Amino acid sequence: MKFSATLVAAATAAAVAVAALVGPLAGRAAAAEPEKSTLVLGVGGKSLLYYLPLTLTERLGFFQKEGLDVTVTDFGGGSKSLQSLIGGSADVVTGAYEHTIRMQAKGQQIRAIIELGRFPGIVLAVRKDKADKIKSFADLKGMVIGVTAPGSSTNLFLDALLAKDGLKPTDVSVIGVGAGMAAVAAVKKGELDAIVNLDPVITKLVRDGDVTVVADTRTEEGSEKLLGGNNPAAIVYVKADFIEKNPETTQRIVNAFYRTLMWLKTATAEDVAKTVPEQYWLGDKDLYMAAFEASKPMYSTTGIIPEKGMKNAYDMLLEFDAPLRDAKIDLSKTFDGRFVKKAAETVK
Repeated sequence: MKFSATLVAAATAAAVAVAALVGPLAGRAAAAEPEKSTLVLGVGGKSLLYYLPLTLTERLGFFQKEGLDVTVTDFGGGSKSLQSLIGGSADVVTGAYEHTIRMQAKGQQIRAIIELGRFPGIVLAVRKDKADKIKSFADLKGMVIGVTAPGSSTNLFLDALLAKDGLKPTDVSVIGVGAGMAAVAAVKKGELDAIVNLDPVITKLVRDGDVTVVADTRTEEGSEKLLGGNNPAAIVYVKADFIEKNPETTQRIVNAFYRTLMWLKTATAEDVAKTVPEQYWLGDKDLYMAAFEASKPMYSTTGIIPEKGMKNAYDMLLEFDAPLRDAKIDLSKTFDGRFVKKAAETVK
């Protein structure tokens, strides 16, 4: 049977049209879509350099690049953002690694999915007029000490330092002062004897001559001395069942933060200062850049929490958390590293 040239041409055109339509559809079908693209993320003290990777991820557009619409809810401290996850008002949290251990002891399974900070970056500083009285952590007894929020990582760090010299958490008075200018003001007004906080708050207080640093975990040397080395700090964590129900969403969350960690490897203080909101500077851009330089060593370069780091964090908690000593903790269930490993292979 012979076909006219016109019929052949028409058939060819139709085939091309169908291919043009089906091709993109097939491509979209093959690419996994996030199970949950709209997310609420909780954090306690977003402006702190402890949580800088979150602000950078948001402002550099890496959430959007991964197809995620993320609303960030900022709380006064890490304990409140943890509560938001457990209560269901947040899907994901940037918070402290030790929460994954303590919540496991309480029967709540939450998982770290990427490490943001390999050192806590937390500093204990004493008011200048009281500094000469502090020869050991035992000398903090009876003092009024400000933390970002009761139960937060700054509070836990203080408890660990007190335990090193035989004090109990109840041997001092703890007040939540937040993570910004309110914390600075509390020191300047004489409302506190000492403060446990992070940058840029600490750098501002030091530069203004208000405090003397007593314990510093912004550097590897300081963390080695106080905590035995790597001690995972800021992480991104979710409930274990969130990972099971939303593996593609989890991967995209990790991808977004992994992009930021890679960006931070080569970023200058000027790059960072230009990216964050000006209110983060506490009124002084140069101060903020100096604070970033002081804290830069604490950021993770791989996103992976090493086993030694997990153990260091656990051992620190055991020093003062009596109920934890009787709990059976499986540290391997505190961090799911599959998504970081995949991000390292695929994110360019």
